Amino acid sequence: MSMEAARELTSVSRRTCTEENVRSAPIPNEIVAASIALRRVLGQAEVVAPTDAVVLIQGETGTGKELVAREVHNLSSRRQRPFIKLNCAAIPADLLESELFGHERGAFTGAVGQRLGRFEVANGGTLFLDEVGEIPLELQPKLLRVLQEEEFERLGSSRTIKVDVRVIAATNRNLLRMVQEERFRDDLYYRLNVFPIHVPPLRERPEDIPALVQHFVDRFARRMNRSIEVIPNEVIETMQRCAWPGNVRELANLIERAVILSAGPTLDIPIAELEQSGSLVARRNGTVTLAQIERARIVAVLEEANWLIAGPRGAAARLGMKRTTLQSLIKRLEIMRPVGRYAASAEPCVAPCHPPCPSHQWS
Repeated sequence: MSMEAARELTSVSRRTCTEENVRSAPIPNEIVAASIALRRVLGQAEVVAPTDAVVLIQGETGTGKELVAREVHNLSSRRQRPFIKLNCAAIPADLLESELFGHERGAFTGAVGQRLGRFEVANGGTLFLDEVGEIPLELQPKLLRVLQEEEFERLGSSRTIKVDVRVIAATNRNLLRMVQEERFRDDLYYRLNVFPIHVPPLRERPEDIPALVQHFVDRFARRMNRSIEVIPNEVIETMQRCAWPGNVRELANLIERAVILSAGPTLDIPIAELEQSGSLVARRNGTVTLAQIERARIVAVLEEANWLIAGPRGAAARLGMKRTTLQSLIKRLEIMRPVGRYAASAEPCVAPCHPPCPSHQWS
């Protein structure tokens, strides 16, 4: 392991038990559930919570999978123990093993001291593995072992450590398809898929939107010391017809911007902008599919971002989703960049070009 990687690991380690992870008491439930679909999800969480079964939460990005995981933890007998979370996609592959299982001093170049992994820190509590589909294939057998045997060894040590950890995993990937493509171990998939919970996308539960809008207005207005007292009905009705490819995260971003822009007590959301963006669901016309709606919304945002995905001004940030998620949607929906439209940047193309430009690539 390089010194640069070791320094990054040290930086990550300092945050392990502080800002993002350990909670000795349950946090308030922030799930807003007015729809039957989401209440069904909460019902599933309530059923599985008292057990120690592994839970696999699946759903699109931005649907609130972490909140469901916290709900399972808060309803369990482990609620007073730590809730440790790890985004497997945010940790470089060569650091992930040490992040999960810890290491001994001298285990690799730059390992100047012993370090506990997430499994040890979560002992007696819950470990939430977000983006579990991003775990490298070569590391999956070790994860499978700790799930089955509740034991592992730190890097650089032969001493076996026993742990009592409840694992909740989440992904927006199709793990079964990854198994078929031999990119995910089938035995690990079946071990994780003991109790699957699917969180539906926001477009399938428009009944939740009025309560979500009120929730986010209250949150952001309080944070900005604003007073928003009126939310026009036409705003709610318009948003209930939106496709929301970025789901609740995209809605939250829109409400935050609206609170910033609202000069008076009435929430000011540019409805015309939503209508022109192509995000509205044509519910009166049964010939329009959700895929067409989602495609139109993404194309509109790509146009606004000059066909750039990454960066603070890119389409992914505007939609409230990760770059890799948006790239997957672009591929699935077969979105093509119009002829002669190139990103005003040195970055490679982010959507297929026709004809292909010299810098085109998928990354």
